[in-house]
Amino acid sequence: MQTYPVAHIDLAAIRHNLSRVKQLAPNSKVMSVIKANAYGHGDIAVANALMEGSDAFAVARLSEGLRLRQAGITKNIVILEGVNNVAQLQLAAESDLSLVFHNPHQLTLLSAAQGLKPLQFCWLMVETGMHRLGLAHTQLAEAVKTLTTSGKVIGQIGLMSHFANADSWDDKRNQQQLDRMKMASMTHAGPISMANSAAIMSLQTGQDEWLRPGIMLYGASPFEDKRANDLGLKPAMTLTAQLIAIEQLQAGAEVGYGGDWKATKAMTVGTVNIGYGDGYHRQLSNNSKVCIHNQLVDVLGRISMDMVCIDLSALSTAQIGDPVTLWGDDILAVDTVAKSANTIAYELLCQLNQRVTRQYHG
Repeated sequence: MQTYPVAHIDLAAIRHNLSRVKQLAPNSKVMSVIKANAYGHGDIAVANALMEGSDAFAVARLSEGLRLRQAGITKNIVILEGVNNVAQLQLAAESDLSLVFHNPHQLTLLSAAQGLKPLQFCWLMVETGMHRLGLAHTQLAEAVKTLTTSGKVIGQIGLMSHFANADSWDDKRNQQQLDRMKMASMTHAGPISMANSAAIMSLQTGQDEWLRPGIMLYGASPFEDKRANDLGLKPAMTLTAQLIAIEQLQAGAEVGYGGDWKATKAMTVGTVNIGYGDGYHRQLSNNSKVCIHNQLVDVLGRISMDMVCIDLSALSTAQIGDPVTLWGDDILAVDTVAKSANTIAYELLCQLNQRVTRQYHG
């Protein structure tokens, strides 16, 4: 029995998008980013789909890495935020998770941990201009010494950083960050990982030994002025709900909480079973469209917790039970909907919660 709303996830599209990464940077290794439940697409399903094409995976938090290990994912998994206490360090080591060290406090945890299973495939985060996480290049030599002499980290230690402005093609700050990373690499000659989705597509000089594609894997554009299909990407998620009611309104009738929308003439209004309780953004109130019978229609009134109202006046064939697309097909890309909500596709995809059923295809 079909339950709504549903996020239809096209795993073949995700694999296609990974192949696009490899086309753009055939000599680089790929650390596929599947944090935040694979940007709302389902981390375990996506990890299994990308197992063959990815050289490693990256998540933000320890809990995400542990979940993947418990699901049987054996490939290297990097915890981008690292850990913050000895107990977390022990858990990461026991589960063969790889850590990013981005501040001196994290380095001191190694000396406090007793009987630690050696960590492998670890990274040092370098501050190059994002000013969020990272060690200054003047701290790197001491950090590398701490890791290598601890006896608790084995194998190569990589240098990682993150672009703050790679979504702006000609931003001079991108080159400044690259220059700072080059300076850092003079201190330590390990592998480098810096390029995110935007950098992979816009900065040929940012294609280091290890890439970290995120949003492009899911078929959304990291650029405000470029559509995903123009970049050779295929959307991975189509979000659908169901028309559950149809009502005939007279002129002057108000729709939804607060009466924010009022009919100026007699019209037909439909109710769809999705709302902010599912993660459908409330900023889309009175400000977006949905697709039904391959036709775009307006969202009316405020988004409710469980429902949204739509204008069916021009669609006499609509019936209760009809599927309604909120985003994801050629007619209504998630990037377009994100602009209506004054946000980015990342947020729309990530905020879909577990009340939305994921169905996998391809």
